This record gives sequence, structure tokens and C-alpha cells, in this order.
Amino acid sequence: MPTGKSVQSGFTYLFVLMLIALIGMGLAAAGSLWRTDAQRAREVELLFIGSQYRQAIRSYYEFDRAQPRLPQGIDDLLEDHRRPEIVRHLRRAYRDPFTGSEFVLIRDPDTEGILGVASQSTAVPFKTAGFPPEYEGFSGTASYAEWRFVFTPPLSQPVQPRPPKP
Repeated sequence: MPTGKSVQSGFTYLFVLMLIALIGMGLAAAGSLWRTDAQRAREVELLFIGSQYRQAIRSYYEFDRAQPRLPQGIDDLLEDHRRPEIVRHLRRAYRDPFTGSEFVLIRDPDTEGILGVASQSTAVPFKTAGFPPEYEGFSGTASYAEWRFVFTPPLSQPVQPRPPKP
């Protein structure tokens, strides 16, 4: 019993559904690629910021060669008041690019001064090799929290404790 409809009347609908599925898979692949690219950019930013903190701590430590000491807080790196003119060892207090919060401060157990900073992120890094010599310890780490940007004071000069505030 003919109904007057063509035998091919559902193939266009099926073709459109397959086209939508292909477009969805393409967008999912593009999103994954974008997420990977964004994480790699945050890795580069973390390496830059960590180096800035490490250099600022070194600059603060070496600023007064007669009495080298470590900063007690990030504010000391932003404004060093040990001389009449204010010295800035760090431009601004950077935030962790992965968590958006402040970095974990790594302190010296003897003087309680800041030796370095570390991220709080437990994400697995993409970069596992090819680090600069000062960051060779980052190779093969399981998370960004293990990337510790630490200034190691020379052993020849003892670290002076900070004088108490009046």
C-alpha cells in the first residue's frame, strides 16, 4: 500500500545527526588542545614567577653584605627599609598561576626567613625534562607543588637573625 512518501525520506535527517556528532567530536578535540596549551602557558608563567621570587630573595640577602639576612615576609621584598631610600627587590606580589592564591613560603628553620616559594597545585606537570641547571630537581616531579624555587645562601656567610621590632 503506497503512502506517497519517497523511500529515501530519512537519510537527510540521519546525515544531519552524523554531521552534528562529527562537529561535537571536533570541538571536544579543540577544547582538549586548548586546555593543554593553557596549562603549558601556566607552566612557563610559574617558572618565570618562581625565578623572580628566587632572584628577589637573593637580592635582599646580598643587599647588605656586612650583615646578610633573609626576608621575613613578602613585604620585605616589596619595600626594603634597611636604607633611607626604599629599595624594591620584587615588583609585586605574584599569585600562583595554577591556584590563583598566594604561594607557599619556604622558611629557614633557624632564622624563620624566607628561602623560597612553592605552588600549592597538585596537578601533574607536562614539562618533565629540559629544565635550566638551577632547576634540575624539577625533572620527574609528580606535581607542581614539588617545584620549589629556593635561594640557597652561601655557606661562608652566616645568616643574621632579624632584629626585633621596637
